[in-house]
Parts: sequence; C-alpha cells; structure tokens
Amino acid sequence: MNDMTPIPLPTTKPDDWATDQEVRWCPGCGDYAILKAVQRTMPDIGTARENTVFVSGIGCSSRFPYYMETYGFHTIHGRAPAVATGIKLANPELDVWIVTGDGDGLSIGGNHLLHLLRRNLDVQVLLFNNEIYGLTKGQYSPTSRTGTRSPTTPFGSVERPLHPCAFAMGAGARFVARTIDTAQKNMPEVLKRAHAHKGTSFVEIFQNCIVYNADVFAAFTEKKNAADNQLWCVHGQPLLFAGGSKGLRLNSATMELEVVDIAVGDTAQVLIHDETSRVQAQFLIDMPFGPFPMALGVLYCDPVTSFEVAIEAQRERVVADKTADFNALLRKGQSWEVMAKELRPV
Repeated sequence: MNDMTPIPLPTTKPDDWATDQEVRWCPGCGDYAILKAVQRTMPDIGTARENTVFVSGIGCSSRFPYYMETYGFHTIHGRAPAVATGIKLANPELDVWIVTGDGDGLSIGGNHLLHLLRRNLDVQVLLFNNEIYGLTKGQYSPTSRTGTRSPTTPFGSVERPLHPCAFAMGAGARFVARTIDTAQKNMPEVLKRAHAHKGTSFVEIFQNCIVYNADVFAAFTEKKNAADNQLWCVHGQPLLFAGGSKGLRLNSATMELEVVDIAVGDTAQVLIHDETSRVQAQFLIDMPFGPFPMALGVLYCDPVTSFEVAIEAQRERVVADKTADFNALLRKGQSWEVMAKELRPV
C-alpha cells in the first residue's frame, strides 16, 4: 500500500487574510489591534482561508467577519454560538471562530454561550470585553463595574459585574485564557494555543472603547503600569511579576493566595503555574485586582472529547451493522391503512 503524501497548505501572509472592506470602527478603538493580531496569527496557524469561518453576533466587535478574507456570518444578537454549532456539526473539518462582545455574549447570548462551553464544541470564542455597550452609545453591560455611570445608569450601576472567565469556568469550559488588545507580542501566542486546543477555547480580550469607556483597564494595560500589574502565566513556570521581584504563594493555613516579595533567584515558595489545575485557575481568575496583579495568558487547559467528535462516535455506534431500510422505517411502530370510502350519491 502506497503512503499518501500530504499536500502542504499554501503559505499565506497577514495581508492575505484582510478584505478590501473599509474598517468602520472609531479611531483608536482596540478592535483594530485585535484584528491585526488575528490576521498576523492566521498564517502561523497554518490553516486555509477557504476552510475558515468567522461567526459573530451584534455589536462593534461583530463587524469582524467583514474584515477577514474567509467565510463569515454576521448573525443575530447573542446567537453566534448556535450558528457556529450548526456549521461545525455540518462540516467538522472547518475551522470556526466566534467573535462576540461582553454585551452580545454575556447578556442576550449568555444562555447560548453557556451551552456552547459545556458541550465543548471545537471552536474558538474571542470575547471582546470593554465593559460597555459601544454600538448603542454607551449603556452599561453585564461586565460594567459597580458605580458605572451610563445613559441607563445615570446615578451609577448598583449591580455586581459578571466576570467572563469565571462564567466560562462555571459553565465547564476546558480552555480559558485572557489577553489585552495591545498585547501584540503575547496575544498571537494565546490565539495559537486556543486554536490548537480541541474543544471550545474561551479567550477574554480586554478591549479599550475609546469613546464610551476609555482607559477603564489602564491600571494594568498602560505601559507604565504593565510590569507591576500584569502576571503572564506560563505552564510549568513560577507565577512571578514586577520583573520577578514578586510572586504568588498559597497560604496553606487560610487556603488563599498572597503576594510575596522574592529574594533574587529564590522562587522556592512561589506557586508553579499548572494550567491543567482547575482549582489553581479559579484562584487566578478570582484574584481581586489591586492587591493582586491581573493574571493573563492561558489560565486553564485540560482537554476532553469535543462535542462533534462525541456526536460522530455516537452516530457510528448507532448505525453499525445495520442496513438502511426506508420501507421498514415507514412501517415501524403504530400505523394504519386508510381504506377507500364508498361515495354516496347526493
């Protein structure tokens, strides 16, 4: 038997993934940086444009499919997971990406996103979180902080915000990551890991809405604050930040994380990042920013069988050793015969 020689995919460049459509986001919007990062990452992933689909709901971020030289669906509010599920089940070979915002994905689409995550369909979810409804002029969203003043909360929101990664973990996600729109060095690596994961990959991207919620993440995204307040998690490496001068330690008495100062080279007391640990991931996600840094990168990755693989395996079991008989199917179960009725003369 002759071995089949795989045909290599054609090499592409970032510009090959960009359409000729005019990009219509506000000047300075963080979406530009995310778009560029995705277009720069796609050639490295090694997939083909004709096998790639971007699906979005409604919102500023959901214009994304127009700007990717791939197949795309700009669907209805919050329903991108449902459309993506149909696409992936119809053709599991397709590479499917979902782009959504905090309002689209976590408000009207919260129920759909929850079930996508628990089913573990093999798609990538990019959730742009700017803590505001930008497209509809600045109403507060499910992720807006308590006290946020907006057209719908003129005296300040009294709600407690939803934390996207905590939502994903609670829904049973097997891959959870966090990055920043301006992190052009780190974001492609996060996107590659998300693509490599077989199952639903959930990536929260902190995105700056320059008009309605400018600089809401500045405390850890601004260049002057980054080193002291960003903790990039790398599997197998100690959880260090502030140039390696600080780290995270688990207090065995209180079972809580705490920040410790590190003597030069002495990381013995610092936690080692284990991205397969659900418990550790929950600790990192729940850390309050301020006393703690913002945990970024791949926080949790523990793959299990994906939804479309399980569906196909079930179909194969059901049809094994069976011969299709449509006539028998029609007559299976309760049936009856309608006799010709003798017509009475009128």
